[in-house]
Amino acid sequence: MSDGKAAAAAYWKENLRVLLMLLCVWFAVSFGCGILFVDTLDKIVIGGFPLGFWFAQQGSIYTFVALIFVYVWQMNRLDHKYNVDEKEV
Repeated sequence: MSDGKAAAAAYWKENLRVLLMLLCVWFAVSFGCGILFVDTLDKIVIGGFPLGFWFAQQGSIYTFVALIFVYVWQMNRLDHKYNVDEKEV
């Protein structure tokens, strides 16, 4: 395998690792906190609303937006590491 193909394979492997980690967080927050653990979380009240309800309605949205920023940050680091970052003209 040439150096270019090896670098592309390593880049793709790390890209998939980042995606899988972020998808696990997404799943844990949306399915776990919003559905599976809602009864336990509802015992905690924030701002007059049960925490399980808050996660299902607002917390998951905030987490998803945060995941977008984390993804951009991670991919910029990965692009820079493999020297495929976007150059400003």
